[in-house]
Amino acid sequence: MTSAADLPRRSRRPSWAGRNYTLLTAAAVVTNLGGQGALIASAFAVLEAGGDGGDVGLVAAARTLPLVLFLLIGGAVADRLPRHRVMVAANALNCVSQAVFAFLVLSGEARLWQMMLLSALGGTGQAFFNPAAEGMLMSSVRGEQASRAFAMFRMAMQGAGLGGAALGGALVAVIGPGWVLAVDAVAFAVAGALRSFLDVSHIPPREQGGGLLADLRDGWHEFVGRPWLWTIVAQFSVVVAVVSAADAVYGPLVARDSLGGAGPWGLALGAFGAGTVGGALLMTRWKPRRLLLAGTLCVFPLAAPSAALAVPLPVGPLYAVMFVSGLAIEVFGVSWMTALHQEIPEDKLSRVSAYDWFGSIAMVPLATALAGPAEQAFGRTPALWGCATLVVVVTAAVLCVPDVRNLTRRTRPVAQGAPAAESAAEQASADAEGPAGRLG
Repeated sequence: MTSAADLPRRSRRPSWAGRNYTLLTAAAVVTNLGGQGALIASAFAVLEAGGDGGDVGLVAAARTLPLVLFLLIGGAVADRLPRHRVMVAANALNCVSQAVFAFLVLSGEARLWQMMLLSALGGTGQAFFNPAAEGMLMSSVRGEQASRAFAMFRMAMQGAGLGGAALGGALVAVIGPGWVLAVDAVAFAVAGALRSFLDVSHIPPREQGGGLLADLRDGWHEFVGRPWLWTIVAQFSVVVAVVSAADAVYGPLVARDSLGGAGPWGLALGAFGAGTVGGALLMTRWKPRRLLLAGTLCVFPLAAPSAALAVPLPVGPLYAVMFVSGLAIEVFGVSWMTALHQEIPEDKLSRVSAYDWFGSIAMVPLATALAGPAEQAFGRTPALWGCATLVVVVTAAVLCVPDVRNLTRRTRPVAQGAPAAESAAEQASADAEGPAGRLG
């Protein structure tokens, strides 16, 4: 018989939101609160040190280059070692690099090469963190509730990013970028402490393989054997590159020249974050049957922010554009995570995630480094229109792939050793959340 004392506990936390899921969500909230403000702070730290758009691009590229170089190794390591230990070590490296970055900026002694080096260390930490974190999250939820769990996770994460971007932009304008970078260092320390309590006992022991290279080959075969996977990753190698160039390089410059500085640009990024929260909320209710078709159609609006900056639109319409594009891309994000969870074996999740991340960001260092020279050669407005056009062209091309159009949602069986429902009554409580969560 269900006791009255049990009901509040069950209503507070549904069956799929276990201990690991809760810790991962809390840690992601903390890091996104600090990280979104730090992105703005690093760009304006370069500008305040006398740098120009090209220097902003070099610092952004310095962070992304080691991320590209070490991602595949990071994925293989995360499928060999306990994933939570990899995550904590990466958080420690990020904490130290951001703390030193903050100290140099606050002391007024920051040089371009120092900022590039510290950004590179941060990128190295992320290269090991990202595959481990994605594999850990996907192994922490059950198949029948995976889409809702991913949507709720992303809603919490993006909500924190929304607050972090808005607050970070305001703090950069009021107290300067150095203190915002210091807050980010503290956030990494707190998040690392939370992730140290993750439990990996439910994950089956890894079979002894032929070494790191053999693991990389296995991940590669898993990756290239699925046309929907490698074509969308190829698409995003272009999309992420041009959007990163627009946001990291052109956005702060347009904000400085036409929008009023760091504050309005922080609010614009915050509007994008608000859109992602709205998109994640939508995906807790909507489960499109054709996962990747729905997601890919929602990539087209990512061209709109670059076009808005090219005009440039006043701050009000710009905020609206950013909100809509954020909402749309979150539909893709949840659909993509659900597809990976559904189709990829658990013991290869981090390696496949590493190839996903690698392909998606491989062109970012080149794009951000060339953003300044492209502005000088063609002008800022034509460069931004070029970014928007590329997003539209490559997204339309991906829709020609049959697997992208036809991959359908199905329930993935629970992995052996995965956390089971605490009781039949608790599962019934989760199902009672309403039929709206099972639409599609």
